[in-house]
Order: sequence, then structure tokens, then C-alpha cells
Amino acid sequence: MARPRRARVEDVHELALAMPHVTVEYGSQENPVYQVGRKSFIFFRTPRPDAVDPESGERYPDVIVIWVPSESDKLALVQDPDSPWFSTAHFDGHLSVLVRASRIGELSLDELREVVQDAWLSRASATRAKRWLAENRL
Repeated sequence: MARPRRARVEDVHELALAMPHVTVEYGSQENPVYQVGRKSFIFFRTPRPDAVDPESGERYPDVIVIWVPSESDKLALVQDPDSPWFSTAHFDGHLSVLVRASRIGELSLDELREVVQDAWLSRASATRAKRWLAENRL
């Protein structure tokens, strides 16, 4: 049986843009922010003091923030310390998870696709989400 294809950073962009009604804004450092109905569902974060390498103290330059549908979804992703998903105190109470671009290859393309689709569904209007689910038989 073939091993599933590993995810790449390019896949984050492609999967986000494949969802309907998506627009892209750009942050202060030209970092992409994917939105549906003016609500962000994925954004490439600039280096911040809350996400740092525990050994060097250097800020991570490659953090991607992805919305999740619920706190239980968030916990399911971040509770395994070996998982590439994480959170910081800055995101306590925020329905999102973080992943470093440098670790995205630890996910399969299918795993990433599911998380991106869930992110879009969590932020799209009820009408858009219902239509997309029906069209995709999910």
C-alpha cells in the first residue's frame, strides 16, 4: 500500500484557495491571510514573542494559524506533544491551532485538507457551509 503524500506549505495555500468565496488579504509583512466573508480562517503569522524555540529563545518565523470548529477539536490536535500542532497562552480561549511551516510535512495531505476544510467551515456563513457540505456530500 502506498504511503500517503506528505503535506507541503504550498498545499496550505492551494487548499485554502480551493474553498469557495475565499479572499486573500496581506498583513504588514505581506503575510497571507485567507478569509471567507471577511473572517480569517488561516493566516501566516509574523514572528511573535509567544512562539519561540525553547532552546534558542528565537521567535519562530514560520507559524501558521488555522481556525478550528471547537475547543474539543483544538485539544484533540494539540494534546499529543509529538504532533506538529501547538498553541500558546496568547491563543487560550481562541478557536485556533498553530503549526510551523517547517513541520507541515509531518501531516499527510489528507490530514491537512481536513483541517483546512474544517477551518473554512468554522468561519463561513451557515448558508455557505451548508451549501458546500451538500455539494461535497459530507
